[in-house]
Amino acid sequence: MFTLQLFSFLFSKTQEEPTKKFKVDSFLHTMCLHDDQLRDISARFQAEMKKGLSAESNAAAAVKMLPTHVRSTPDGSERGQFLVLDLGGSEFKVLRVNVREGMGIRRGGVEMEERSYPIPQELLVGRGAELLDHVSESLKDFLHEKNISLEMKHPLAFTFSFPCELSGLDQGSLLSWSKNFRARGLQGKDVVQALRDAIGRTGGMNTEVLAVVNDTVATMMTCGFEDKYCEVGLIIGTGTNACYMEELRHIDLVEGDEGRMCVNTEWGAFGDDGALSDYVTEFDREVDAASNNPGKQIFEKMVSGMYLGELVRLVVLKMATLGLLFAGHVSNTLRTKGKVTTAHVAAMEEYKHGVENTRLILTGLDLTPSLDDCIAVQHVSTIVSFRSSNLVAAGLAAILTRIKQNRKLRTFRITVGVDGTLYKTHPQYPKRLHKVVQRLLPEYQVRFVLSDSGSSKGAALVTAVAQRLASQKRKVDETLSLFRLSSEQLQLVKARMRAGLEAGLRGEGPSEIKMLPSFVSRPPDGTEHGKYLALDLGGTNFKVMLVNFKKGLQPSSQVYHKIYTIPLEKMQGTGEELFDHLAECVSDFLDYMGIKNARLPVGFTFSFPCEQTAIDAGTLVSWTKGFKATDCEGHDVVDMLRDAIKRRNEFELDIAAVANDTVATMMSCAYEEPQCEIGLIAGNGTNVCYMEELKNIKTTEQKKRQMDDGSDGERKAGDARIQTMCINTEWGGLGDHGSLDELITPYDAEVDLNSLNPGNQRFEKLAGGMYLGEVVRQTLLDLTSRGLLFRGNVTDALKTPGIFQTKYLSQIESDRMALLQVRSILQGIRLDSTCDDSIIVKEVCGAVSRRAAQLCGAGMAALVEKIRENRGLDHLNITVGVAGTLYKLHPHFSEVLQETARVLAPQCHVTFVQSEEGRGKGAALITAVTRQKEEM
Repeated sequence: MFTLQLFSFLFSKTQEEPTKKFKVDSFLHTMCLHDDQLRDISARFQAEMKKGLSAESNAAAAVKMLPTHVRSTPDGSERGQFLVLDLGGSEFKVLRVNVREGMGIRRGGVEMEERSYPIPQELLVGRGAELLDHVSESLKDFLHEKNISLEMKHPLAFTFSFPCELSGLDQGSLLSWSKNFRARGLQGKDVVQALRDAIGRTGGMNTEVLAVVNDTVATMMTCGFEDKYCEVGLIIGTGTNACYMEELRHIDLVEGDEGRMCVNTEWGAFGDDGALSDYVTEFDREVDAASNNPGKQIFEKMVSGMYLGELVRLVVLKMATLGLLFAGHVSNTLRTKGKVTTAHVAAMEEYKHGVENTRLILTGLDLTPSLDDCIAVQHVSTIVSFRSSNLVAAGLAAILTRIKQNRKLRTFRITVGVDGTLYKTHPQYPKRLHKVVQRLLPEYQVRFVLSDSGSSKGAALVTAVAQRLASQKRKVDETLSLFRLSSEQLQLVKARMRAGLEAGLRGEGPSEIKMLPSFVSRPPDGTEHGKYLALDLGGTNFKVMLVNFKKGLQPSSQVYHKIYTIPLEKMQGTGEELFDHLAECVSDFLDYMGIKNARLPVGFTFSFPCEQTAIDAGTLVSWTKGFKATDCEGHDVVDMLRDAIKRRNEFELDIAAVANDTVATMMSCAYEEPQCEIGLIAGNGTNVCYMEELKNIKTTEQKKRQMDDGSDGERKAGDARIQTMCINTEWGGLGDHGSLDELITPYDAEVDLNSLNPGNQRFEKLAGGMYLGEVVRQTLLDLTSRGLLFRGNVTDALKTPGIFQTKYLSQIESDRMALLQVRSILQGIRLDSTCDDSIIVKEVCGAVSRRAAQLCGAGMAALVEKIRENRGLDHLNITVGVAGTLYKLHPHFSEVLQETARVLAPQCHVTFVQSEEGRGKGAALITAVTRQKEEM
């Protein structure tokens, strides 16, 4: 009879079904959510997430946003054998999980053996210790059954699918039970320690509990093992929850701001504070009132499989009571809680057999349904389950939106790992969820992956990842320890620098530190005036400047300049070609300024080691910084420039002085700071100069004549006048004879071997910006080849010398630089990094740059101590003029340098002043001081 009615009904379905559905829609209109409402719910959930992440508001937050201490998803290299205990539903599972490297879709494979153990009802509501004793005894039974050694230590992961506040990966306090669990004595206690105690009571097992994991996190980890884009876990089953990888800097409850950590949202509690009150229906309130935890887990009660059947029953009961179904007949069975399950809901919504399934279910409730009744009840089921998928989509949209905003991405691709019986068994649920998410987030590429044995496999993977990260960190730390200088090593550098300074001054035999006299005898005194031309050659750029000094109560200067590029072929061609190019640049500048006919005095800043025999004569000792033009070393650079100007035959210049950039920097700062008697360069290269007492410098015939002429500078010391001269130390050569061999790492040795001047400028290659990026690259290359970075993928980019520029160190180490931006920098040089990779790269950059700053600080301590002792002072106040991009642009270099100098030279108060337009302006000042002396 019913089959004939069904046939008749299907025949007339087109005309009748809209009417029946309309009645149900009208009755359940508050459950039918449109997109604007879903966006509103999504925005509310975003606000709840922010509230839960904040230390100030977390205590009052309904959505707790619990840190899990899971800092990385799998990369496929995990391996090991683990035991897993999975407690979260009506059955408890024990598993042996073998994670094998080198298999599977990615790089690894997972093999599992498992057994389920029922949990007696009395244990769900009994004492917590008894529940965990059952868990422990089941574990021992499993070990016996599988012939697993009881003596061997087994790493164990604990999947515990209830809200826990984790203070570590293996420490978790139970916040509240859910899903019909109400065992006494565990709430507020560390469940890991309680499990360890239970294992101890059982006895005879050697296990180490390494991690406690929520089932949601485990689901994400399982799917992440197969899909590197999986950074969200979603459970839609008996209960519901979601987790995702949050930027650590946003998680107030955990120290640190580098990297990411998985946050267990515990979104089932969304609405516990009334945030969803205008969406909660009378049926939701009735379900909540009859539950084990009234007023709690409001979102979960609107969404999860434990409650959907009951919601459908209450709706059907109310409609029947009002005479809208079953001709007003209500059976006692329909009045009984729990008689409609979520499995019934799924069966009623089957595409082909849904109506027949509905009839059978309703008949089982002692009802006599008509076809209209069946269709109406089927539609009730659809609305209730559709609301569930809509609400889940709204929450998921909030999470995905937050991730995209955190990472400031234009396009966004992500995978959501999903587990749970509702998602797995309901025929329409997944499709509905996917469509709504796509509709709410049309520009996002969201993929859903069903977890395979998610909670168990994932717990093992959490443990495996933790072991991998711990091992990786240990090996990375061992590598970076090569760059970390102890107090004893810094004192050694200070002592070797002091010895090198003294040996260079004595001029006895070959010295690592040249200590070249500059023939600059005094700093400026503010009386300098007039127009001067300044030329500055020190790197890949050549700067030409016009400087006009003005006398007055507050001396001032005006500077005009133009910068010219030095092509590589000129840097490494012939000396004549290089200096002809310089003359061409000067000619262009004179035309530009309209002063080609003015024969101005010129100061020439030449930032390479030169041995000077006069203020306007300097013989190039050796090229540095990538220059190797031929027929220059051993020749007077001033003469070579004069010859180039003569060959051009367009203008005349009076080259009055040649100076090193370090000396020019000191002079520039001394124009503003009278106590400035030291110049420091911390840029592509590194060097220092200072005012030394002439009596300490090995006397040459030229110096004797200058002393006889009285043309050297003087410094007052009591009633005496002390003659001085600025010494260009060329301290970059420290270590050339092996004095720093104890500090040289294999990465430094490789950089030196591949440089233009192997074996020379060893100190500069440890501390100069020209080399730091290459030291970092060599370190990254080694870490990658050992499988500790970039998944062991040694790319052509990583093997390319010079690709990791020193400017990247400054950018990467910036306190404002998020890891996402670090990844962007690395991707810009074709290094595809994970979040973990970015952290390691940042650590490498920090170790290399900190060592460079400490070395410069130790060298500075040696110098200022020497000056203090020279002058017989108990305490020295002195100013250092500093130039160089490393000092100026690196976020921490200057601070570390200054702190190191302060600690190693406690009797010296050293003030560091940055030089502005230092090198060119300083050369002009040297020329001005020289001219004043000649006029006296």
